[in-house]
Amino acid sequence: MATLRRAQRFPFPDIPDWFESLPARFAMPTMGELYTVRIEDFTENGRYVMRAELPGVAPENIDVVISEGVLTVQAERTERDVSKNHSEIRYGVMSRSVTLPPGADEDDVKADYTDGMLTVSVGMGAEKTPAKHVEITHGT
Repeated sequence: MATLRRAQRFPFPDIPDWFESLPARFAMPTMGELYTVRIEDFTENGRYVMRAELPGVAPENIDVVISEGVLTVQAERTERDVSKNHSEIRYGVMSRSVTLPPGADEDDVKADYTDGMLTVSVGMGAEKTPAKHVEITHGT
């Protein structure tokens, strides 16, 4: 005999989404509300790889910037002007910044956007500068 099991529903379905975008809620958005981009990052074949979920975003609305050891992905999903009965899709500007690991080569960056997933890879061959000891003088 088959048993029918009912999936338990979370009583406040918007709360997990609110916590997910908590860091972005304190940022100053450039236009509209700012949301975070969901990412995963790892090292593979001597490269730092960051993958970002950006479903429904046109490639021309995605900007990838690397500056001073920080990789930033910013995207905008625009809303179609149609009458809706219900929508759980977020529209507006999404952004996420991550600090690159030591040795990341900011001149060796590749980005690919396929099926709603942005993949950015950064070479890890940059020469690391050795630690520098600074002499401390005592004022008279």
